[in-house]
Order: sequence, then structure tokens, then C-alpha cells
Amino acid sequence: MKTGYVCKYTPVELLEAMGAGPVRIDPEVTNFNEADTRMHPNMCSYTKGVLETYVNGDYDGLVLTTCCDSVRRLCDVLKDLYPGKFIFLLDVPRKTDGHAAALYAGQLRGLVSALETYTGRKYEEGELRRILSAQWKAEEDTPGGYETQQQGTVSVGIVGARCPRSLYRELDRKDVHVQFDLTCTGMERGQSLWQGAGRPEEILRAASEGCGACGEAEGLLPAYAAVLLGQLPCMRMADSRARADFLDAHSSGLDGVICHTVKFCDSYSFEYEKLRRENRIQLLKLETDLTAQCEGQISTRVEAFIESLHAQKDGTGENGGEDTGRGPASAESGTGSARGSADTAQGGTGAARKENGMDRIIVMGIDSGSTSTNGVIMDGTGRILAAGSVRTGAGTIDSSAAIREQLLQEAGLTQADILRTVATGYGRAAIPFAGGSVTEISCHARGARYFDPHVMTILDIGGQDSKAIRLNEKGEVTDFVMNDKCAAGTGRFLEAMARTLEVEIGELGPISLQSTEEVEISSMCTVFAESEVISLIAQNKKKADIAHGVHRAIAGKAVALLNRVDPAPAYMMTGGVARNPGVVKAVEEKLHAELFICEQPDIVGAVGAALCALDAAK
Repeated sequence: MKTGYVCKYTPVELLEAMGAGPVRIDPEVTNFNEADTRMHPNMCSYTKGVLETYVNGDYDGLVLTTCCDSVRRLCDVLKDLYPGKFIFLLDVPRKTDGHAAALYAGQLRGLVSALETYTGRKYEEGELRRILSAQWKAEEDTPGGYETQQQGTVSVGIVGARCPRSLYRELDRKDVHVQFDLTCTGMERGQSLWQGAGRPEEILRAASEGCGACGEAEGLLPAYAAVLLGQLPCMRMADSRARADFLDAHSSGLDGVICHTVKFCDSYSFEYEKLRRENRIQLLKLETDLTAQCEGQISTRVEAFIESLHAQKDGTGENGGEDTGRGPASAESGTGSARGSADTAQGGTGAARKENGMDRIIVMGIDSGSTSTNGVIMDGTGRILAAGSVRTGAGTIDSSAAIREQLLQEAGLTQADILRTVATGYGRAAIPFAGGSVTEISCHARGARYFDPHVMTILDIGGQDSKAIRLNEKGEVTDFVMNDKCAAGTGRFLEAMARTLEVEIGELGPISLQSTEEVEISSMCTVFAESEVISLIAQNKKKADIAHGVHRAIAGKAVALLNRVDPAPAYMMTGGVARNPGVVKAVEEKLHAELFICEQPDIVGAVGAALCALDAAK
């Protein structure tokens, strides 16, 4: 028998003792086709993921707990769908006192009875005692404390809802030391079934002798129920102070905390807000829907977070462009040496470089985005020798090779002249000639401070995503948010609107500045907004007014994104959309502040990557 379970309060040892074959379900799915058919689309993504995993697996049963209404709904759906399978819902008390333990022991007896009926196998208390005793013995034989953190790595804790496996893979790939995992179904690191037991000696005496704190007549189940409820509490429990106490006790060795939640679940947002208000440690709030499509956003967010933690730990504020992603977005290199645009800073023949002695250090930065691939060649003084962009098209490798050749030709160099290349952007990992990669979050911060050392808040709108980045006085990233699950308000969105209006994308901004009437675009979905534009055209609205309405809608979404990072002047807008004067004006009007725009706003990330390469080259 193979029985799935999802909650740490599940009596896994009891299921094992009865031959139920407990297997924890860790959903990682590609879609919610079954779940959206049988449950509401706005149900918690975790329960939808569990349904998809269960339906597509070979489980004989499933044991759930009453942690929320979504799980209750999941139980009802699966019972209707699989009337012949063992689907059982345990009512877990919200308290952990003796009365609660007695109540939960009654639930465990109900589970035993149901399993005996379903399997025909009798419950044997001695088998449960044996399993618990062996488990405790294994813990006694295991050295206490946490594994030693390797020098040079960063240490993080994880709290919140159950994380997708891709998050753990990313942390392993970045050699991050995970000190503890307090996610709601997690018992990976820093947790033990016996951690909150209080009196393990008496409870284990019950496991070995059939007596103990609850009395021989009552058997082992009440003591076992007390152990289960005594674990470090999840946020569902009435008293979650033990979580805060645990974090207080282990925060001294931490560099940061990742707070994970799933879409349409608010339970762990409260814990994040508490930690944020206390402002004791760097936090990364990560929301996913547990699908494989989240892997890209997880990679970018986690990598940027780890870069900032490394820089904070090292106290250097510099990034060497290593594959480990060290360093935050700092402006130590390049600021003051070339504050102008790439156009004014370009130049420098081979002879000139030799006269200045700078021909020994020449680096390249490549920003591989969804729409364009941008590049910069920089010398040892931070002077830009060449800069440009090409369409990314269908191949990241081809577009990165094309921009490299274009830059080398413009600067009069060969590949042998380039000492180091650092890549950034979504395609950074696929560029074969790059010697390192850094996230676009850090690179945009570096690049922004290169052009203006006073920038504190960055709005980057690219081809398929938008970012708001907050810096401190040193130019380090203190907070960032991304909108990369939808193309609303991005360059792709503008391209669709321009196509519908039958104008070139470069004409859209200037046309909108001629607007004389306010036109509202209510939807930011590309498909729905396109339908609205068609409807406005049918009403004989002017193209200028419609374009202005589109830009105002984008501005509203952009300012909402900025407000999530506690924005402060001076502001800078980067990315290809910053070339659109209509969008820039609309954002400035809603922000009530001026945006600094450099002459080539789409190369800012590439400049940051070049500065990281320069750090490493030096």
C-alpha cells in the first residue's frame, strides 16, 4: 500500500506501523488541468498541486489534516473521485495542551479503525513502539546541533509554506547553507519529531514499556499524539511563539531568511510581515504556484538575494562576476569615471588605449533578455568603448554571438583582447563564452549608479518583465520586486498595442504626446487590452488618445510595483520601454517625480555586467 500525506502533524510512524507505506507528496506540476476542472481556479495552489500529483500518481490512499478550508475541499473532491481508495481527514487541534492531545489521540484511533477496516490488518502497539524507539535511538546517536557552515558560503533559513523542489535545487546549486527549514510540511533541516516533546524520557518510556505520562490503560496513542502536537508549530496553531523563539535562538548565525508562500494562501504572509517589521535580518519573500514554470523566477530572485547576502557578509560591495553570484549591486567601480551615456563615452582606438596603458584590461558585459540582447565593452578605467543591441530572436546563443561580433568590430578589437566576459539577464546561463554570470537585479543597480551615482530607486521595464529595485546609500540592493509571470505593461504589451493601432512601436510614444482626450484602458491583460483598443477604434477615438490611455495604464501598474519597495528619489528608469516618451511622462505624472533616463537605457544591465567583469579582471 502507498499512502500519500502532506502535513507534518500526520502520524507517519503510525501509518508505517500499519503497513500503509507513507509517502510525502511534494507537488511540482506543469499545469492544473485536473484541479481547475474539479476545484475552483482560485483555490490554494498547494492543494491544487497535491490533487494533480495524486491523480497522476499510483497512490492507494491519502491522509490529510484540517489545516485549512482548501484541504477540506481537496478531501471532498478526492473522496468523490476515488470512492474505493483510502482518503482520510484528520482533525488536528489548534492547541497543544493535554486536552488537545487527548482529542488528537481520539482522531488517531479513528484512523487506526479505518485502516484496519480498509486493509484487514490489525494495529499492533508494539510495532509503533519499536518504530518510535528506533527513531529516538537514531537521534540520540546523531551529533546535536547543525552542520558546520563552510567558510565563504551564506547561511539562510526557510520559513512559510511548503517550497517547490526547484528552490532547493537552486540553493544547492549556489552552495547555500540551509540552517533550518520551518516550512509547514518540512522536516528537512533543524526540525525533529521530538524537538518540542518537552519530556522525551517519559514519552519514550511509554514507547518502550507501554506506560508513561498518560498511563498504561490509555496505551501509547495519547503520548504519541502529544509528541506530534509538540513539534515546532505551524502558523495554523493558536500559539506560534515557539517559531519566534526558534528564530531568535538561531538568527545569530543567519545571513538571511527566505519566506515562501503559495498563490492564494495568506497564512504565512503574517509571519513575513512580522519579520519585516522587526527588520533584524535580510528577507526574501517568494510566492510561487508550485508549477515548473516558476523555476525561472525562483532562479532570478534567489540568485539576486544570495548576491546581496554575499556582499553584506564580505563587506566589500563588489561583485567579481563569479558563478556563485557574489556581491550586491554596488557602485564602487565606474561611478564618476563615466557618467555620460554610452554614446559620449565611446571611442578609444588601440593606439589611444596603449598610450593610457589601459589595453591590458578590457572586459565585456552581455545582457541577454527576452526581446533584445545588449552588450558593452569597457576598459580598465570604466570607459565604454562600444555598446549596442540586437534582437534576441529564437536563439540566445546566436544573439549573444551576434552582439559580441558587433561590439568587437565597433571597438576595433578581437576576442583575444577581452580579458573577461560576464553575462546577465534570463539567458545568462546559456552564453558559452561568458566567464561568469550575475543576476539582472544586481547588474541594473550597478549600471544605474554608473550613470547617476545618486539613484536610489530603479524602474526597469523590459520585453517580458518589470522590476522595481531599491538601493541604499552605498548602491546596494535592499529590496526588489518583479512582475515576470505576465507580460502586462512590458515591451511585448506595447508591441501588441502598436500593432493593433497600426503604428510602428517607435511612433507610439510621440503620438501619445499629442493626446487631447482622456481614454481609459481598464485591463492590463494583453489579450483583453487589445480587445479594448479595437473597441475604442470602433468608437472613432483618436490613435493619440488611445496610445495615451495605454501608457497611463502601464504607468499605474509600474508605480504600484515601485510602491512595494518603499521608493525614494532619485528615480531612474531603465530598459527598452524607457525610450518611449509617452510611458516616461505618464510614470512621472503618477509618481510626481522626475525620472532620470540615460541616452541608451537598454544597456544599463550590460554596463552592470561589464563592471562586474571589471572587478574580477582587476
